[in-house]
Amino acid sequence: MSTIPLFLFVSSILLSSFPGFALCALVSLRSIEIFRTHEWLKATSTVYFLCKGDNMTLLLDIKKPHVLYAFNGQETWQPLINFSSKKCKRCGLYEEDSITSDDVLEEWEFCPSDFTAPHGEYIRFKEKEFNATFLCPECLSLVGVGEHDDGKGMHITVVVLLSALVSIILILGVVGAYKLWQKKIREQDQARLLKLFEDDDDIGDELDLGSVI
Repeated sequence: MSTIPLFLFVSSILLSSFPGFALCALVSLRSIEIFRTHEWLKATSTVYFLCKGDNMTLLLDIKKPHVLYAFNGQETWQPLINFSSKKCKRCGLYEEDSITSDDVLEEWEFCPSDFTAPHGEYIRFKEKEFNATFLCPECLSLVGVGEHDDGKGMHITVVVLLSALVSIILILGVVGAYKLWQKKIREQDQARLLKLFEDDDDIGDELDLGSVI
């Protein structure tokens, strides 16, 4: 294996060993109750969840108001979103409207820091619209690391990773130098062998010449 592929291979292993560099905090919908429908011609509605820049998630099970819909997080449309950092997202709950533009139940800044309740729960209540409970256990650790150690944990991780990469580069340098040294030794041996053969030829020529005399 050459040095460059080896370096890339070892680097990928190191990066995968530090989960802080691949943050993943999945948000699922635990339960929701809508208080009214905005559709005048239908008794049921179609509600969906959407964050700016993400795909729409249709909540097809939610049809009627004043019904508490509970979920276990294993539904095909779960999770709703994924937080890869502590940065908030602009999200909202909406209701499809067959006549005019879709109705906004509410839009808000959805943040990992919202999930401060035990087990990573977050309750969002909008008067006359809905009451929803979201779940994100990973958000507790995602936010907690930065708040309690002021980034020291991440700093230590970066230092360890950089130290490991420097060590690997040094090792690869030594291996490369050793292979170069071996190559030089082989070239010198080949040169000596060629010179030896040339000397043997010269001696042979002299012996042939002496016998003729």
